[in-house]
Amino acid sequence: MSEGKASWKFPRTFWTGNAAELFERAAYYGTFIALRTYLIRVVGLDDVQAGIVAGLFGGWIYLVPFFTGAAADRMGFRKALILAFALLTIGYGALGLFSTLTPVLVGLALIVLGGAFVKPVITGTVSKSSDSFNRARAFSIFYMVVNIGSFTGKTIVAPMRIQMGVETVPWFSAGSSLLALILVLLIYRPPEDGAEQPRNMRETLQGMWMAMSNLRFLGLILITAGFWAIQGQLYASMPDYVLRMAGETYKPEWYANVNPLVVVLFVVAITQMVRKWKPENSILVAMIMIPFSALCMASSAFIEGPINFFGLAMHPITVMMVIGISIQGLAECFLSPKYLEYASKQAPPGKEGVFLGFAHINTFFAWIFGFIFSGFLLKKYCPEPTTLPDAIATQHTQWLAGQAPIPEAYAHAHYLWFAYIGVGVISLAFLILYIWWTRRIDARRMASV
Repeated sequence: MSEGKASWKFPRTFWTGNAAELFERAAYYGTFIALRTYLIRVVGLDDVQAGIVAGLFGGWIYLVPFFTGAAADRMGFRKALILAFALLTIGYGALGLFSTLTPVLVGLALIVLGGAFVKPVITGTVSKSSDSFNRARAFSIFYMVVNIGSFTGKTIVAPMRIQMGVETVPWFSAGSSLLALILVLLIYRPPEDGAEQPRNMRETLQGMWMAMSNLRFLGLILITAGFWAIQGQLYASMPDYVLRMAGETYKPEWYANVNPLVVVLFVVAITQMVRKWKPENSILVAMIMIPFSALCMASSAFIEGPINFFGLAMHPITVMMVIGISIQGLAECFLSPKYLEYASKQAPPGKEGVFLGFAHINTFFAWIFGFIFSGFLLKKYCPEPTTLPDAIATQHTQWLAGQAPIPEAYAHAHYLWFAYIGVGVISLAFLILYIWWTRRIDARRMASV
């Protein structure tokens, strides 16, 4: 590790930890993008049940690390990572081995627990493997690795699902987790730093209570949860919507990759552009943009026939999904850099770190709401064909082949996206009220000084 000046040189542990993170992210997103489809087609759940299970899984992934981080501090990073990747390998393997609900739920719980150890340990490794001069560079590499892992996992599982079935997808994730486990066992040796006192569960709970009992902070979390509930439809509604409305050969996994691609390409430029903006103004731009992403996704229903794109005939759903997801990525570039800045300003003096630690709990609320809501919407407007009477299922197959009119059961499938336009508009309205309310309170406070 370089001392005294910025450098791109980091110790072997830094690169080993990032490689393990890449494998973990590839495993997670590879299965997560197909989870609802897996739960319906392999386990036999309906749309609502699959939404509940997938929503709780996705939500708890964001909550449990607050507690496992404290445990990892006490266990030691190496032992924590060995445990994490062992749990992940077993958890994903259970999804590949079993097709009944109970062992699948156990597998998902193991994945949540294992994944909840990985993020605090790897971010801790990145921090301890760098110094004040190169820490920003270290974390920029880390976030790039996260996006590469996400992109890679979703890219690989698309042809697997098409050629071998969705039941094979968890085996990719189990294999990726096993490779990470071997890497950790053979190479990973974390830096020792006895200067920091390990956290305990009491401190974690006290920090959570202090953050969540602050109404300004809680209000911001719940409002921005509306944004992430729409963005989360990349995993909740979009995959099954595409397969049911375009066909089994289409690749929603690849559509979802547009989001991290757009973020990687534009986040630096947009962050630079808004660097002097008030944080709430940048967040407001993101909240204005996000309903338009859902509007684009809905608009494919009003386009007849393929769209000619540079000489290629493309399905309207493909084109409008890519446009909608691109808008989401751009909106995320406006939201994410300024959201943490704004969140830190809501913290009492000296408690900024605690508040920033819990800032991403908005995704916990967003994933649970978004997945459960999408389950009800899919069941009503875009149902799984195998759950329909044979005559309607046959007509659906013929319709996808261009040999029959659209079945009545799918005539209003785009209403699903109208519902999320509503979520975005409501969230935007509450943000405007929130900004007005907080500015009024701050003005009164300044006037009384």
